[in-house]
Amino acid sequence: MKIYFTRHGKTQWNKEHRLQGMHGDSPLLPESYQAIHLLGKYLEDVSFTKIYSSTLQRAKDTAQGIENELKQSTEIIYDPNLREIGFGKIEGHNFDHLAHDYKEQMYDLRHQLDQYDPSAYQGETVDQVIERMTETIFKAIEENKGPLLFVGHGASLTMTIQHLIGKSPNQYRAMGGLDNNSLTVLETQNETLPFQLVKWNDSHFLSDLEKIKA
Repeated sequence: MKIYFTRHGKTQWNKEHRLQGMHGDSPLLPESYQAIHLLGKYLEDVSFTKIYSSTLQRAKDTAQGIENELKQSTEIIYDPNLREIGFGKIEGHNFDHLAHDYKEQMYDLRHQLDQYDPSAYQGETVDQVIERMTETIFKAIEENKGPLLFVGHGASLTMTIQHLIGKSPNQYRAMGGLDNNSLTVLETQNETLPFQLVKWNDSHFLSDLEKIKA
């Protein structure tokens, strides 16, 4: 079975360098709908059994936009377990301020997740994210036979995908993060870890975006 993952389209808060997280949310930028269209067209021939999406609006809008382009209509399941990592009281704050006020935590978040401790702002731990994300992913794999698409968020998807391919927490950021509207594909034969990495953070299908803008 192939399992597809994509990060939601770029949002206003992404543009403003503000931390979104599990509860913070902001609308997609107008150009994001063009990127979602291109991603959907790239996936149009894939007969997904189901699409699973985070319940945050930026992910829901992305999932719905992709589904609109598919040749085969596909049910979208919205699951709160697929939300972004929770950042507690700092959601919505500017990254520049956070880099000053929580320098160690922000560095660990981007570079060494095995050291990441969000207790200073009542955030969610890496283990908590992995537990809830994999619960939904494994249940979806168990209940469906064909390819699946998961629409989620940069940080939570990055660490979860790396976990699924057998990496340890100190390696979760070794390949970098996921771009907006990029595509990552894993494959599993027996539903046991590690899964095989087929494609990571691919966005070649967005190459026509600049032409559309022009």
